[in-house]
Amino acid sequence: MTNPAPAIPRSLFVLAILYGGMVPLGGFLGAKQVTLGPLAVEAGIFPFLTLVALSSAIAELHGPGTANRLVRYGFVPLIVAIFWTFLVVRLPTDPGMYEPAKEAFPIIMAQGARMMAAGIIAYGVSVTLNIWLFDRLRNAVGRFAALRGFIAAALSQIVDTILFIGISFYGVRPIMELMVGQAIAKVVLSAVLVPLIVIVAVRIGKRLDQQAA
Repeated sequence: MTNPAPAIPRSLFVLAILYGGMVPLGGFLGAKQVTLGPLAVEAGIFPFLTLVALSSAIAELHGPGTANRLVRYGFVPLIVAIFWTFLVVRLPTDPGMYEPAKEAFPIIMAQGARMMAAGIIAYGVSVTLNIWLFDRLRNAVGRFAALRGFIAAALSQIVDTILFIGISFYGVRPIMELMVGQAIAKVVLSAVLVPLIVIVAVRIGKRLDQQAA
């Protein structure tokens, strides 16, 4: 008799699907710069902070080991998305394609190899650091997942900014002002978005698992 396949908790299944979608989306939306009051930031921060918060919620529900495995699995959609983007940009363009889109598409989508490498490295390091900090803060902050999520996200986003901008633009343009501005914007957005997403994701996850019990 074969052993039945181990059941995946419903909350982990749902949150993992959402997490996987956010990984490549951050790279695509990052082509646009947005202003939020005095802050200027690349739009990819919104899906990226969502996946950071989801990693904290999964660590809260299923442990840091599971969350770290999800980070490693997240490289799959990221690399696949980079591969298809690289290929599609280089395929011949249909002459009948809508003219503004024909010119804009390769500009928006064709990131350099250096920037793609920076995104992969920054993703792996910063989200892994976020999970480690989120778990370690349990002793200092207690079971306040939203507060731990904010602190972990803010610190990991500073590291993410240093890695991504440093690898992408060092030697190409002055980076200190850009790095400081992006770090401040990401910390502010972490304070606004991450606690809310962590609370909602944890509550939804617990409800999904209770319904499956």
